[in-house]
Amino acid sequence: MCVVELYRLSIFVLMQSTTTLSSKSQAYIDLEDQHGAHNYHPLPVVLQKGEGVYVWDVEGKRYFDFLSAYSAVNQGHAHPKITQALIDQAQTLALTSRAFYNNCLGEYEKFVTAYFGFDKVLPMNTGAEAVETAIKLCRKWAYEKKGIAENQAQIVVCEGNFHGRTTTIVSFSSDPDSNQNFGPYPAGFISIPYDDIAALEQAMAQPNVAGFLVEPIQGEAGVYTPSDDFMRQARALCTQHNALFIADEVQTGIARTGSLLAVCGNCSCESKCEQQTATYARPDILILGKALSGGVYPVSAVLADDAIMMVIKPGQHGSTFGGNPIAAKVAIAALTAVEEESLIQNARKLGAIFREEMQRIIDQNDLLLKVRGKGLLNAVVVNDSPDSDTAWRLCVALKENGLLAKPTHGNIIRFAPPLVITETQLRECISIIEKTVQQFTK
Repeated sequence: MCVVELYRLSIFVLMQSTTTLSSKSQAYIDLEDQHGAHNYHPLPVVLQKGEGVYVWDVEGKRYFDFLSAYSAVNQGHAHPKITQALIDQAQTLALTSRAFYNNCLGEYEKFVTAYFGFDKVLPMNTGAEAVETAIKLCRKWAYEKKGIAENQAQIVVCEGNFHGRTTTIVSFSSDPDSNQNFGPYPAGFISIPYDDIAALEQAMAQPNVAGFLVEPIQGEAGVYTPSDDFMRQARALCTQHNALFIADEVQTGIARTGSLLAVCGNCSCESKCEQQTATYARPDILILGKALSGGVYPVSAVLADDAIMMVIKPGQHGSTFGGNPIAAKVAIAALTAVEEESLIQNARKLGAIFREEMQRIIDQNDLLLKVRGKGLLNAVVVNDSPDSDTAWRLCVALKENGLLAKPTHGNIIRFAPPLVITETQLRECISIIEKTVQQFTK
């Protein structure tokens, strides 16, 4: 039996052992399995509609979405203002490329730079593209401004990171699924343990260090949150060694953690709170994506001040779709919704309730070990080996009870609902989780 057949058989057996699918759902799954690459392992549910915190499958069953497309749908599914911005601009002018000016991009650039407090923005499409852009920008700055010899620049990264899946990015991943058999890999990265300020200080002392690329919270690794002062200490070390502090906020940014940016820390202000707070570790380069469009269109961005951004000259970097009129209008609508609907404050308030209630459930049941997170980016650790299928089967059981979540790293389940969720809806979801945990057997 070939490898592909073994894969299909293993998935079929696992799905059949944990859930019963209708013929309609199974037909859609079989279609993807037959004609699509097997680079994902989706939960066995086929979705066709979304609104706010809810999604519906092809049979019409409604679920709470507790993944939010990996935090791309912070503003909720089918947000009316964001969707309308997409429709209106698509019917007017969709794409010009950057060969010409258009009447939307400058407006967006002015809006987003003021919103986050930077001089310039370089618009891209996906998170991985934005990370690649930041790497190129950091290296070019290092050679032209810091004086590092060409091709010698080093960027410090963290173990357990997830910055995307391009060949450059996976070269410094510590996840075998991401980097095994994709080499040869480019050089230029120094990897240190996450949340280890001593290791960062040692790395920074090495020659030719151009920057430090870090996720303020490692989402894909299981919502690992660093020590309260790690980001500020990292910012200080970068300043001391004239290296760029690069914050990858593709998943953590735009209100998800109860602050506009996760590098804001645990601020309690009621404004956008992206800066001017005691805990704000202002990055030299800020990377955004996902919720920058509310999930309706691929939009990402790299922000920096003039001293860094202006090393990029015409022809040296770009994207056919980057900064297109639809993206510009959608991003403005998405960011406006965050502020108008107080999503920062909602995430902060409801996140605290969620963690408190999860801890109560953990204290009463030995299936779960711990809960961690900030705002509405949280995870629970299942009391089993990362090699077990317990977390997967628990997620299937949650699905049967009307809530969609997904395991990461084997025995960790991430819970990240749209930030428009109400306290009443959240408490209903907590009841679903509690009921599922109580009923579940390993």
